[in-house]
Amino acid sequence: MADAAAEVSDIAPDATAPELSPMDERLRRRRWWLLGLMMAAGILNLVDRQVISVLKPLIEADLHWTDADYGKLASLFQLSAAIAFLGAGWIVDRLGVKWAGPAGVFAWSLAAMAHGWAFTMGQFAAVRIALGASESMGTPSGVKTLGGIFSARSRSLAFGFSNGVSSIGAIVTPLFLPLMGIALGWRGVFIFVGVLGMIWVAVWLGVTRGLRFDDPQPTAARLPTLGGVKTLLGDRRTWGIAGAKMLSDQIWWLLLFWAPDFFHRVYGVGVAQLGPPLAVAYTGSALGSILAGWAGTQALARGYSLNTVRKSVMLVSALLVTTIPLALSVHNLWLAAGLLAVTMAGHQGFSVSIFSIIADITPRSRVGTVTAFGAFCGNLAGMGIVFLAGQILAAGMGYGPLLAIASVSYLLGLVWLQLWVPKLTPVAEPAAA
Repeated sequence: MADAAAEVSDIAPDATAPELSPMDERLRRRRWWLLGLMMAAGILNLVDRQVISVLKPLIEADLHWTDADYGKLASLFQLSAAIAFLGAGWIVDRLGVKWAGPAGVFAWSLAAMAHGWAFTMGQFAAVRIALGASESMGTPSGVKTLGGIFSARSRSLAFGFSNGVSSIGAIVTPLFLPLMGIALGWRGVFIFVGVLGMIWVAVWLGVTRGLRFDDPQPTAARLPTLGGVKTLLGDRRTWGIAGAKMLSDQIWWLLLFWAPDFFHRVYGVGVAQLGPPLAVAYTGSALGSILAGWAGTQALARGYSLNTVRKSVMLVSALLVTTIPLALSVHNLWLAAGLLAVTMAGHQGFSVSIFSIIADITPRSRVGTVTAFGAFCGNLAGMGIVFLAGQILAAGMGYGPLLAIASVSYLLGLVWLQLWVPKLTPVAEPAAA
């Protein structure tokens, strides 16, 4: 394995940042605007992804889809996103903080708008593949941006708010999109959300005008090479992060795809009544994200080490998830929804910590690449457990085995990270604003 010692330093995470130049001071003043824009980008990413599922009845009635057709489109979207993650990180690292975000939002907004002019299954397959591939830019560009403009002390709070607002978007989006679909038609909704993305790009370019970010200059040496891949895959930090992402993201994908069926199958909730219990679960997701980010920031400000803070938040988050099997035995819908909310809160606390760790310990020139590789591994694990869930349920085994897997998955993820990266040490790079 590559020796990481040459790239890291034992500086305290709350060490005083070096004196800022006037240009750096301008970035410091605008970083909260940039955080707000990245949160908006996260919501747009989610909305563009959700339009097809929320407006599925309208689209099916118009284009005469079957459930099998919809299932194929959903699989194509996730598969294209997983594969695209392998290149998205390199693109993000090459473009840098200023250009990676708007490039991603522009690309997936264009793909979203293209849905409005799709008529055949082949055309829909093409635009779903384009949307999945372009949306893979969202996670690595978000981590690189927030990691680059916030210091280790405030980084987890920034990630917490970013994840939390995205979770709120998951609650609100299904409430508004159907009304928009009735008013504008399903094609009009796709075009409308794409236009919102274009407006976002214009605002971002305006806010970042004149700002200088601490990105390495792109050179021919930064093109993908066998040596670069060996460096990435030979770094213990890469595998520690990737394994933790696999073990945690698989449960997130399980809940996203199967939580509605869980409420229907176990508690007899009809389709029309699914909204409130799902809203409770996603509210837990938002609260867990924000609280985990706040706790990490407060602990670092009190002088605790980066290693202690990040792994302690992950441990508490993992312990929260161990309660999920109780959702089968409480015999009360709202208690079960509350337990899923606790689980989602635990997931987001774990996720906020992983994103913070990537920005903490990864050389800035590789933050996007490492983030994308971790997301790729997480997507593959998610595809695996979603398929496994179908097999287990078809065999009549119920949700017991799946919830048992979920209850220990995050603890195993923390153990995996500890084995590969026993001590989290910040990289010796210029401090963020």
